[in-house]
Amino acid sequence: MLRKLLAINAVMFFVEGGLGWIAGSTALLADSLDMAADAMVYGVSLYAVGRTLEHKRRAALLSGVVELALGLGVLMQVAQRALFGAEPESLLMMGVGLLALIANVACLRLLSRHRDGEVHMKASWIFSKNDVIANVGVIAGGLLVMLTGSRWPDLVIGAVIGVIVLRGGLYILRTSMTGPARAA
Repeated sequence: MLRKLLAINAVMFFVEGGLGWIAGSTALLADSLDMAADAMVYGVSLYAVGRTLEHKRRAALLSGVVELALGLGVLMQVAQRALFGAEPESLLMMGVGLLALIANVACLRLLSRHRDGEVHMKASWIFSKNDVIANVGVIAGGLLVMLTGSRWPDLVIGAVIGVIVLRGGLYILRTSMTGPARAA
């Protein structure tokens, strides 16, 4: 299962990142970086399977650190595009956002029976749940860009994705440092 999750996220990182760059969308680029971090997290989770509780805690801790770094990177990208960006291609934003939503819903389905499990699997569930929320935001942002003719909805959605990612990273760090391996 984790190998499938890793493959889905790795492929979507390249697809969403490349098309996000072409579309000039901060939200798509932010979401593609999130896909890359998720792929790394699934790789770390694969490492943790069958290992000791301490290995699983360390895997979750590393996942949280990666998520925090990604969230900060996303917010820096939003600031840079706010100063120097142009209006993104709204139809491409919505189409790629829908494709990413389908991929992340598939990931959630794969993870659903493990969402209350050990801390490294709970971290994976949190990442995928955050991705679904972000994808809905990207689609809505694309629609708002189209309706308003402004780049600001894209920037706002990119910033919201950054904050969601930061919150997820903080939660995972807190759980991995203080909670039991089977966090409630």
